[in-house]
Amino acid sequence: MAGAGGESTGGQVPEDIAARVEEAPDLTAAAIDVIPPEIVAQSLGEYFRAWFTRIKAGDAGVLPAVVALVIVAIVFQVVGPNGVYLGPYNTVSLFDQSSLFIILAVGEGFVLLLGEIDLSIGYVAAIGGVTAGLLVQPQAAPSDNFHNWPWWGAIIVAILICAAIGAVNGLIVTRLRVSSLIVTLASQMFWFGMMIIILGQAGGFSVTGTNPGDQKQIYGLVYSYLDVWLSWLGLAVIVALAGGLMWVRDSSRRRSGLVAPPVGLTIAKIVVLAVAGAVVVYICNLDRRIGEKSNPVIGVPWVVLIVLGVVVGATLLLERTQFGRHVYAVGGNPEAARRAGVGVTAVRTWAFIIAGATAGLAGIVAVAFQGGITTNFNGGQNVLYAVAAAVIGGTSLFGGRGRAIHGLLGGLTVGAIYNGMFLLGFQVQYQYLATGLVLLAAVSVDALARRSATQGSVARV
Repeated sequence: MAGAGGESTGGQVPEDIAARVEEAPDLTAAAIDVIPPEIVAQSLGEYFRAWFTRIKAGDAGVLPAVVALVIVAIVFQVVGPNGVYLGPYNTVSLFDQSSLFIILAVGEGFVLLLGEIDLSIGYVAAIGGVTAGLLVQPQAAPSDNFHNWPWWGAIIVAILICAAIGAVNGLIVTRLRVSSLIVTLASQMFWFGMMIIILGQAGGFSVTGTNPGDQKQIYGLVYSYLDVWLSWLGLAVIVALAGGLMWVRDSSRRRSGLVAPPVGLTIAKIVVLAVAGAVVVYICNLDRRIGEKSNPVIGVPWVVLIVLGVVVGATLLLERTQFGRHVYAVGGNPEAARRAGVGVTAVRTWAFIIAGATAGLAGIVAVAFQGGITTNFNGGQNVLYAVAAAVIGGTSLFGGRGRAIHGLLGGLTVGAIYNGMFLLGFQVQYQYLATGLVLLAAVSVDALARRSATQGSVARV
């Protein structure tokens, strides 16, 4: 073989080629940063080392949201009046207030994962709340078929109507190829006007604990509580089922020789689940009455179970189904997903349907929390809080990255800021300022993380 300049190499690799081989990047290095730690780790120690590597590469996961939530709680506990911020009454109130933001953020997360946005969910939620609230009102006449519905039937109808609104939004976006920003902004205005038309004459309605029958049941979604023994039993069942499923699934994968998280990590997840649940149940089971002469207020609010069901359901849908894998694929690279046989149009449409349905449920919870609804319902504010919650929790505005747990953590953070500033007596404009700054920080972290990850990959390649 002749080397450069026609001289024989004598079977040796030329120096310039050898140097290039030495300088050539390890093409597997870029992939290591994006592989979940539970896949590459063989022990709990290796998991934390791989997790720390991902953080340095720009993928911090839920860590920023957890840190932000802890900082907000500590600050308001220190500066708040009489240290009541983390007291049992205010903590449970914070759960109740945050439920609207969490449910909206989880639904919005499906759309954000695709790199889209839905600005209509604030007033779609209002339509859901109005529908359920009106259907359970007493009949004006025997021939009136639009009132006096059972509470569960009213909830189902409201959610279906809101899902249909989401379907219309999705079809316009996907079939007519109109920007989701424009479509959902127009939808927001339309349903805002429709809400005013529906409530215009009466100006609103109330559902309180003193209302009869099914109106009281709607109110009880937030202001009815599980018995103490039932809440602890429910926690035990949830931990046993969730922990058992995790253990069986991971053990089965290990026996089959498939990739599975380390045993220590599986145990740690079960312990964290049990401890977090125990803390919530313990706080909710403390007496939260105001004044010695008032009746005791004890128990886990039903709305906590509703929020838990939404988060768990969304998690299973995104992480344990083909549809969820398709959502991430389309959000990451829609053209590649289309070439791989994914029905991109259907996936995007269903994401808007899910966002609409969850918005309907959020609206029902809002009506229960407020004890009714009027034309002053601020759906524009709620949608901004929902987007803020999703992004603060860790969902990317650029698509392809996010989980249901991000909506939970972000919703709690937004609710914690809102609640703390209310306790301090700040007016609403300052609440907007604080939430806006936190949102800006979250988006900046997301953008910097993506830029860091991209530059790191390019540098290695």
